[in-house]
Amino acid sequence: MNTPKLLFFLSFYFLLSLSAFAQQGIFDAYTIRNFTFQGHSAKVVFPNKADENGYWVWRARFWGHEPQLDKALLAKGFHVVYVDVADLYGNEEAVKIWDEFYAYCRKEFKLNQKVVLEGMSRGGLIIYNWAAKNTDKVFTIYADAPVCDIKSWPGGLYAGKGSPSDWEKCLKAYGLDSASVLDFKGIPIYNSIKVAEANIPVIHVFGEADEVVPVAENTAMLATEFKKAGGTIKLIGKPGVGHHPHSLEDPSPILNFILESIQNSH
Repeated sequence: MNTPKLLFFLSFYFLLSLSAFAQQGIFDAYTIRNFTFQGHSAKVVFPNKADENGYWVWRARFWGHEPQLDKALLAKGFHVVYVDVADLYGNEEAVKIWDEFYAYCRKEFKLNQKVVLEGMSRGGLIIYNWAAKNTDKVFTIYADAPVCDIKSWPGGLYAGKGSPSDWEKCLKAYGLDSASVLDFKGIPIYNSIKVAEANIPVIHVFGEADEVVPVAENTAMLATEFKKAGGTIKLIGKPGVGHHPHSLEDPSPILNFILESIQNSH
């Protein structure tokens, strides 16, 4: 290998190492367990003093990105858990893995029967698709710039930019093609109706200038169906903000919504 190529690869792996170190440092005040669950990367962050009720938040995507809510919940005694099913786009296989991971977490870590779901971007697919089939296991849902229709992202069939490579993988994951997907209803926009009917409160945070997961094609469509079904949904738009960054600099509005939702469920 010549010198320029050698220097390139050394620099590349150095940056990867720095990134891994930075990710680990996010929760360096807490104990973290990293492991593999059925071939999927999984993590659990343990609070320094666990809440006696075994409360937990289940993050679906972008581990470590804008972690201020996760940190706030850890300080309240919540466990933070994660299993990576990103490339399944919330399909039936992803839901099945989540079913089994839920059972594992409950047994292994003695967690509450109900969980708080947190989904950023494509994480919106799995949190709603899983919650719709497990309404008795969910306290509340926090969705952040969530994908609510695969035709919007990764499909890019409307105003959104889409992702051709993800679209191909997504169609395969669902066993769909460019024609059959047009009538496909197994998406959060429609699955959320079961969540609304179960009186599970949800909160959405989003950038009003999002061109990747446009609000009009995702959160706005879901909110319409959710309200029609009698559900409670809180919307927090960020003027001038695109798809990133997720969350809020001060996560208090999200934190308070979650804590109030849990309190009201008792």
